[in-house]
Amino acid sequence: MIPTLIALALIFGELSLLAFGGGNTTLPEMHRQVVDVHHWMSGQEFSALYALAQAAPGPNLMVVPLIGWHVAGWQGLLVTTVAKMGPSSIITMLVLHAWERFKDRPWRRAVQAGLVPVTVGLVAASAALIAKSADLHAVSWVITGVCAVLTVRTRIHPLWLLLAGSLIGLTGFGQG
Repeated sequence: MIPTLIALALIFGELSLLAFGGGNTTLPEMHRQVVDVHHWMSGQEFSALYALAQAAPGPNLMVVPLIGWHVAGWQGLLVTTVAKMGPSSIITMLVLHAWERFKDRPWRRAVQAGLVPVTVGLVAASAALIAKSADLHAVSWVITGVCAVLTVRTRIHPLWLLLAGSLIGLTGFGQG
């Protein structure tokens, strides 16, 4: 159990420091470590935990404690949560003061503008990874595509789309 907890701490501590533009930008690496490298769960299980975390109220990274719980119970939940939230929170507090000090500098606005496409790309990569793991049939890909378009083009709350997708899944439609 101890080697697993150490591995969880190292993985999520590293991901904490790489979470540039928000925690969801690390989902592809989180998936790779948890599913492909350590084989602690399948891609479908990862996607299911992610969907559950997104449906629950609270921070958008609720998937981290769920992964810890799945892998190592209460101890895993605590280790992954502290490892993922701790390092980035400490660095954020330290850097925030300097960042505010330079709020009127033109280079700061240029840096912020340049980081927007990087963040969008990282979030898009995360979405593609989750879709790839969850969508095993053509109908699932169509549902994901329709939900993505509706989310971007309308004001429909994503939970309604999640509910609709769940109901379609319960019918067994398109499952082979």
